Amino acid sequence: MAPVYTQVNEQALQPYLQKQINQEQALEKALPPIRDFMFAQTREKDLELLMNVARLEAPENRDDVPLLTLIPSFMLSELKRAFQMGFLIYIPFLVIDMVVASVLMAMGMMMLPPPIISLPFKLLLFVLVDGWDLVVGSLVQSFY
Repeated sequence: MAPVYTQVNEQALQPYLQKQINQEQALEKALPPIRDFMFAQTREKDLELLMNVARLEAPENRDDVPLLTLIPSFMLSELKRAFQMGFLIYIPFLVIDMVVASVLMAMGMMMLPPPIISLPFKLLLFVLVDGWDLVVGSLVQSFY
């Protein structure tokens, strides 16, 4: 969001702080770049859902969408992406847990908790596939 915040800072915040414009004018200048960013990241399905919940008519253009509907739509879209990423990270770890539990059961080691054995393997997997790079890369690429 650095380009958006830079634009808001230059067009709205700095003129407001230097007393060149009033608070209402600053808000009017700050909202368009933020709205554009949120629209780019919001799924139409989430926006439609919240427009229906609020019992609003379908907007003719982006400017007709109220901010109080756009913000929760943006949040829903981001939550969906976060759950998808979390699920994709969780699946390999679940597979490791299942394999370790199966091996321990086959060896007759029922009293040994599988997480004690599987945790080092999970950490090793995360480090070997460069997990942080994948997570951060996915986050950054989701905004393009």
